[in-house]
Amino acid sequence: MSRDVERVLELRTRPGAVRDALARRVRRPFLGPNGTLFLVAADHPARGVLAAGGDPLAMADRLELVRRLVVALSRPGVDGVLATADVVEDLALLGALDDRVVIGSMNRGGLAGASFELDDRFTGYTAEAIAEAGLDGGKMLLRIADDDPGTLRTLEGCARAIDALAARHLPAMVEVFPVRLEDGRLKATHDAAYLVRSVAIASGLGSTSAFTWLKLPAVDEMERIARGTTLPILLLGGDPGADAPATYARWAVAMRLPQVRGLVVGRALLYPPDGDVAAAVDAAAALVSRKVAA
Repeated sequence: MSRDVERVLELRTRPGAVRDALARRVRRPFLGPNGTLFLVAADHPARGVLAAGGDPLAMADRLELVRRLVVALSRPGVDGVLATADVVEDLALLGALDDRVVIGSMNRGGLAGASFELDDRFTGYTAEAIAEAGLDGGKMLLRIADDDPGTLRTLEGCARAIDALAARHLPAMVEVFPVRLEDGRLKATHDAAYLVRSVAIASGLGSTSAFTWLKLPAVDEMERIARGTTLPILLLGGDPGADAPATYARWAVAMRLPQVRGLVVGRALLYPPDGDVAAAVDAAAALVSRKVAA
């Protein structure tokens, strides 16, 4: 383990160090000159999601996660990170967030596998805290299932968060993830018609959509799905496991669409099958850069 990353353990005994590190952070425009965005996601652990690449506890080692994030953020073409406050602050203490976009994750209350999973309360960043910390926007997860009342409470929470961010002129990233309950368990669905409907619902949340971005899975019929909104879209990654080549291929196809402006990927890049974080990040960055070249 790098001594630089281990410095976090000592700095964490000084609460003022976090405030000072965030205040010193060198900021940059939300979008670069090419109008694209490539973020590394690391907000999974706060929802109890620790699995990656077949290891059920891969993300449980926090220092190792931070080390991998530092590597990812050092690669050319990476614009920034999306994470909860604990991870953001670890990275800030290490000086890894200079000239990077930082998006704060807001609702993590829908714990993976819990009976209340779709009642996704806002237990992370608030819009006020995002602004006070000098971050660049907020992200929320919106899983829509017609047969679970938790969806309605999450819809309301997301609408309020979009408005609170917009009032501060901060982007809201809404991760749209349609799901179904099957035999009492939550199952993601990649059915195009269901996703089109979910995109329409998410696009209409809040009293303005001026600052809203959508995070969508790269699935079949992506052109049909993208045509359901004029809002900018970022593709999300997930944990492709052994199907990584197919996942990269879907990203490449979807990246050609005019609404798609980049990627937000976490486990697929931080825990690749061969363990080479830099190579995985570089391959994803190349997909975004090819959009610019096209």
